[in-house]
Amino acid sequence: MTTSSATPLETAYALLRNGRAVEAEELMAQRVREAEATTGRDSPVWAAAQCDLGNVLLNSHQLDRALACYRAAAGTPAFVEPEARKDQLTYRTNLGLILQMLGRLEEAETELRANVGDRLDFYGREHAGYAFGLEPLADVLLRRGKTREARRTVEEAISNLWANGHQRVATALALRAEILKADGADAPAFGGLDGLPDELIEQMARALIGRVDDSPSAAGREALTELLGLLEARLGSDHQTTLNTLSKLANVTRDTGGGPGRVEAIQKVLAAYDRQGRTQDAVMAALGLAMAQNDDGDIGGALRGYADARTRAETTGNPTLVAQVLRNWGLALAEDGRAEEAEQRLREAVRAARRGGNDDMLGRSLVALGLFLQHHERFDEARPVVEEGLAVLDPADSDAVMGHSHLNAIVARRSCGCGDAAEMQDAIAESFRRFVLGRLPGDLLDHLDVTIADGDFNLEVQLRREPAPEELEHLNRVMQSALAEFRHRLTRAR
Repeated sequence: MTTSSATPLETAYALLRNGRAVEAEELMAQRVREAEATTGRDSPVWAAAQCDLGNVLLNSHQLDRALACYRAAAGTPAFVEPEARKDQLTYRTNLGLILQMLGRLEEAETELRANVGDRLDFYGREHAGYAFGLEPLADVLLRRGKTREARRTVEEAISNLWANGHQRVATALALRAEILKADGADAPAFGGLDGLPDELIEQMARALIGRVDDSPSAAGREALTELLGLLEARLGSDHQTTLNTLSKLANVTRDTGGGPGRVEAIQKVLAAYDRQGRTQDAVMAALGLAMAQNDDGDIGGALRGYADARTRAETTGNPTLVAQVLRNWGLALAEDGRAEEAEQRLREAVRAARRGGNDDMLGRSLVALGLFLQHHERFDEARPVVEEGLAVLDPADSDAVMGHSHLNAIVARRSCGCGDAAEMQDAIAESFRRFVLGRLPGDLLDHLDVTIADGDFNLEVQLRREPAPEELEHLNRVMQSALAEFRHRLTRAR
């Protein structure tokens, strides 16, 4: 029997999934250095390594640094070998896409138009490779408000991909649906799809859900609502793609201010999971329903929903799931002023989380209990509970940042730091510091001071000793990773 080993990029993505962004970046940076040493800069191997490094940086929220990698890969001299030239066209597309992500839409349009011209020269108008350039150009035209041109461009892409029998037609159809809604077209967003296989209908739905996730717009939400009718007719109400679309519509409704539509959507999802005997999925749906009812001001319905979710969770034998329900239930009771019941549920959540052995759930349950105790001015009890929670949570976790923001108030014997922008900034700065120190050799730094001013981080680093070159590179990567992660946290806190 033969087994295939993971590629360096696959290994890097696995590291990212485990929260080890610095190690993922270091792995790919090593590949760039190896490519430069063996084949030289501007070689196809070096350009591919730069692109892979850019992909890792992109997936760790370091868009500006990813842009530099894509620009380097795309800026290599035109390759002669056909496969290398195809890759180079992909690097040009990536460059346009990340400029779009950064909001530099005019530059993105310029790059993507040039890419379409290069693809036309290389592939010809009838080849699917040409359509691969048309689709992202249509997207950026939509975002620039050029909906008529976007519509013409995406229609050309769809005609090409359909004629070639290429499955990527699914993503182009999702884009067209949003463009049609943005352009105010009377035509149905998903007309003429009778001949499209169910598999591609599913892919189209996933693509549209992804678009609403990445860049929510009124047009995208309208298209998603219309898509739901198509999915129910083609795939059925219990199909996972239909349920995913319902769940996304519920989330969109939450993000735009709640409303009965969200509750109804989750009720449909819950009923489908019950019909299918999917117990754990039903627990999460029941929990989401209770939270939706709470957001809508239906406190009685929400509390009954939490009780139902707990009963469901206990039947799974999964204490971590039980803890999640109990924690949210306790927070809802506290919000409703039912302090005794709230404390009981929060303590039960901690006990269940301990049984489950999940550090994240334990940390979040402890922080929730500690903040409850603080709000009731039980400071001596609150401090060790919050400190224990912080000890097991990753410093970048939002609950850890919240716990830190309250810890100073607990030490000062104040009931709350909620809403205090200065305390939240101090907490983010301290979490940044812990994030960095936890990823460096213990004897490298003498001290690291982190402050926030004018909406960004100020760092003062003093080394205890002269670092080796590889340690200095590692330090720089840790700092860049921390800045990317915590600038995102800072933006959310504002």
